[in-house]
Amino acid sequence: AMRLAALLAALRPVLPLVLGLSLGCSLSLLRASWSQGGAEEQCLGAAGRAGPLGGGARPEAADGRPGPGHEDFRPRIVPYYRDPNKPYKKVLRTRYIQTELGFHERLFVAVLTSKATLNTLAVAVNKTVAHHFPRLLYFTGLRSAKVPHGMVLVAHGDERPIWLMYETMHYIHQHFGSDYDWFYIMQDDTYAQAEQVKALVTHLSINQDVYLGRAEEFIGGDEQARYCHGGFGYLISRSLLLKLHPHLDSCRNEILSVRPDEWLGRCIIDFLGITCVSQLQGQHYHTYELAKNTEPEKEEEEEFQAALAVHPVSDVTLMYRLHKHFSRIQLDRAYQEIQDLQMQIRNLTSLTPAGEAGLTWPVGINAPFLPKSRFEVISWDYFTEQHLFSCPDGSPKCELSGASKADVSEIIESALEQLNSRYQPLLRFSKRQLLNGYRRFDPTRGMEYTLDLLLEAVTQKGHSHVLAKRVSLVRPLSKVEIIPMPYVTEATRVQLVLPLTVQDLDFVANFLDMFAMNTLDTHDNALLTLLFIYHPYDAQRVSQVDVFAGVKAMVGELEKRYAEVKIPWISVKTEVPSQVKLMDIVSKKHPVDTLFFLASVWTEINMEFLNRCRMNTISNWQVFFPVHFQEFNPALVYRGEQAASSSTDFLRDGHFDRHSFAEACFYNSDYMTARTKLAADILDRDEVLESMEVFDVFLHYSGLHLFRAVEPGLVQKYALRSCNPRLSEELYHRCVLSNLEGLASRSHLAMALFEQEQANST
Repeated sequence: AMRLAALLAALRPVLPLVLGLSLGCSLSLLRASWSQGGAEEQCLGAAGRAGPLGGGARPEAADGRPGPGHEDFRPRIVPYYRDPNKPYKKVLRTRYIQTELGFHERLFVAVLTSKATLNTLAVAVNKTVAHHFPRLLYFTGLRSAKVPHGMVLVAHGDERPIWLMYETMHYIHQHFGSDYDWFYIMQDDTYAQAEQVKALVTHLSINQDVYLGRAEEFIGGDEQARYCHGGFGYLISRSLLLKLHPHLDSCRNEILSVRPDEWLGRCIIDFLGITCVSQLQGQHYHTYELAKNTEPEKEEEEEFQAALAVHPVSDVTLMYRLHKHFSRIQLDRAYQEIQDLQMQIRNLTSLTPAGEAGLTWPVGINAPFLPKSRFEVISWDYFTEQHLFSCPDGSPKCELSGASKADVSEIIESALEQLNSRYQPLLRFSKRQLLNGYRRFDPTRGMEYTLDLLLEAVTQKGHSHVLAKRVSLVRPLSKVEIIPMPYVTEATRVQLVLPLTVQDLDFVANFLDMFAMNTLDTHDNALLTLLFIYHPYDAQRVSQVDVFAGVKAMVGELEKRYAEVKIPWISVKTEVPSQVKLMDIVSKKHPVDTLFFLASVWTEINMEFLNRCRMNTISNWQVFFPVHFQEFNPALVYRGEQAASSSTDFLRDGHFDRHSFAEACFYNSDYMTARTKLAADILDRDEVLESMEVFDVFLHYSGLHLFRAVEPGLVQKYALRSCNPRLSEELYHRCVLSNLEGLASRSHLAMALFEQEQANST
């Protein structure tokens, strides 16, 4: 008994652990037995087909593949097999991933017009709803019709209505049948609410054959069959169009009809067995038939307010009035939705941990940006009605003009409108003067304004009083719009152009070494052309002493090391090395499709930047002017200490030099076009070119996009640039500013001055 008591006393601390393990193992074994029993029953049911499959499973064939009439959307791995007996062919990838994945655009719109209405109703349709649809084409039977501005017209050459419908359906299938999911066909005497039509197709499934519109009975035909009235527009799915196309020729020869919409409806019914419907998948196609002498502003019927399409529109003025009326309806709906959402936000904010203190103004707009340090504080720009005190060129005061003036005027008008809507009819405000104005751009929410207004308030009894009032306004960021850009690749050859003067000789060796290491060794598709700029004095002595002999020897060594590489050079004699004049010489010696990269001797070429040069430069569309990163003077930054080499210090001890426009990427064809316009403007005044750079040529004489952005791939070591006083005052001033701002940061300059004063005092 003594031993048993001693044993129990020893096991008592571990007794809970042993009991827990035993209970856990028992429950695990019991659960395993249940799972095995359920699996056997499920397998028996699947093998014997004794009952229906649960959980939405699809019937499968004996080999495990989906049964007939069913699609399996589960991903499958398709093994790659290459026949060794067949020659290998390189797989050509599509330009866009959208094409490779088989994505389609959403909606295509076709408008049927005629000779009598092409320049009237068709133009009105184009001005009211065309910009809301992603793709819209006009179809007519005219031959060699004159196309109004801003419209894409397809002329079939036959004005017979049935023939026009036949040719239109055939054209749509041939050119757009594989690109779009939905096809909306309307007449030019139809007003369609574009946004409502686009919203309709987003709620319909593309897997069904859809023939949706205003269903009408055939005259003397079957009571069950319906066709879609063409005057109110109708929607056809891609699957229906693909099935209909093989039967169009038969329909043209066998079906007789006067109305083209009735002919199309009969064709779809006879060969596909599909009738027109006005309601599908819970979506209604609402229409409204206008009576004569209708006043859209006075129509208050619910059927009219909800209509997707209105017909018939008899004249252009009525089309514009309808567009104004329905735009006002949509705007009122949007404002009402905003108010409802703001009310919901207010109600829900009280339930959050922050409570009502977490409610931002305006309600529903992102809260203002909260800086984490003084370097992240967004500064306010001060302005009045006449002047701006934060100018783009750095001057302290400039005249308020252009877009800035329009912006200020609109904000003041909006402030008065909001004040009057809030206080009327008790008070009516009018502006006396803008005392102070402040604005700043917050990237998290938009443009913020603070206005100090001197107002005159007039009561209902006619008493007036002058008072100053501060108002705050926000112009929020709207929906982000993706700008379509032409297709470009990284395979384009880049032609580097390097102008060299005598002052640049000390830096050429480093440039050529970086070019060889980052382009020649990597076999990048890039070439180099050197431009030797001789002073007239050096040009006279070139037979005795060539100042660029050392550079030419370096080029010879590179050509020996890389046998397939040729580095040509061009010699130019001038006292004023104008960038435009030099580029004129280079441009004439290269094809028009050449992609130029105008470099400087301090540029360190690398593959990363060259690829961005290719991608950011688009022929006949965009030119690229990168802002390189300029390192500070190491003597001022480190003051004898060793420079840090860790990756975290990359791009730290320097700044992006916004005063330099020496680097540029552009196509020769774009430069030649802009240069031709410049020549016609300045005539024979070549001295004007000395005050211009390539950037100015594209800015003032081309309609291209000028992409000016910081480029971390272009890092230049510190060097004191030589500024040519023979250039224009603006270019010389810009060069001097670049040198001064490239010395060091303010903190480094302050430390250098402090140490100098300390040394002088001792």
